[in-house]
Amino acid sequence: MKTTVGIFNSRADAERAVERLRSIGIPDNHISLLAPGASEKKLEAVATTETEQPGMGATLGGVVGGALGTASGMSLGAAAASLFIPGVGPIIASGIIGAALLGAGGAIGGAKLGGELEEGMADGLPKDELFLYEDALRQGRSVVIAFAKDDDQDDAARSIMNEAGAESVDAARESWWVGLRDVEEEDYAKQGGDFKADEPHYRKGFEAALDTETRGKSFDEASNYLSTCYGEICDARPFRRGYERGQDYHRSLRDKIKA
Repeated sequence: MKTTVGIFNSRADAERAVERLRSIGIPDNHISLLAPGASEKKLEAVATTETEQPGMGATLGGVVGGALGTASGMSLGAAAASLFIPGVGPIIASGIIGAALLGAGGAIGGAKLGGELEEGMADGLPKDELFLYEDALRQGRSVVIAFAKDDDQDDAARSIMNEAGAESVDAARESWWVGLRDVEEEDYAKQGGDFKADEPHYRKGFEAALDTETRGKSFDEASNYLSTCYGEICDARPFRRGYERGQDYHRSLRDKIKA
């Protein structure tokens, strides 16, 4: 399966893209829509599970609503949840893919989302891009994720995203980094480093710190995972410094939401 992602400035544009994706034969359980959701105050008033107390909606991936659908009534496989993601805020994840990606687990309507994902979809979840989706949601934008069955359907899905006004993940990644780059260059220069020469490894380290597998872990705690994913560049000083700064960046986002 092929994964196609589009980032939209408006939820209405994202929903129109979803309808067109359906029209080319992509089933509901292969499409997800992530969008800014209910107010934080409403989320905090609801328990995430039957055993948790009200206010626990602030936990990562805490599910505080089920079968919500979207504004236009799309059920997308009857899996929708209102979540509060620290560092991002309240969102709605509509569709099995989005709920699984954001850690909603099997809490939606008692369904076990992992079991609902078709073979190959679980491995294809774009978890390494999650920080970009979070950044988009933080800005009030919406994200559509679709799994296409083959290259032809993938090409058609990408065309639909483009025609509906979506920004590609690659473009979003560059915009995100441009917004951070000056501050990171200044900090690196203060440490005596040559940012222009070291930027590629530094940036990889920074992004590695935002991976769902490494968040909240020190470099040493995540070293085995990082070595598997990035190889020898993990030993480079710029990579490690970038990782440390990425961890600081993620903590600062969480602290802003708490404040």
